[in-house]
Amino acid sequence: MQERIQQLKSELQKGQQEMARLDQQRQQLRDTMLRIAGAVQVLEELLAQETAAEPPRELAAANV
Repeated sequence: MQERIQQLKSELQKGQQEMARLDQQRQQLRDTMLRIAGAVQVLEELLAQETAAEPPRELAAANV
């Protein structure tokens, strides 16, 4: 019975270590996704400003 207790404790420790590793990986992925979302937002805002600053295509063609 003592041997079985040691086996279970070992399994528990391995499980806790794996859980900690997965938690760290999850946090890193979350941080990466937040950076990507921020970059997308900035690029969309820049594109909207650029589009608003461009003259309509009909006027640009008439000025050529």
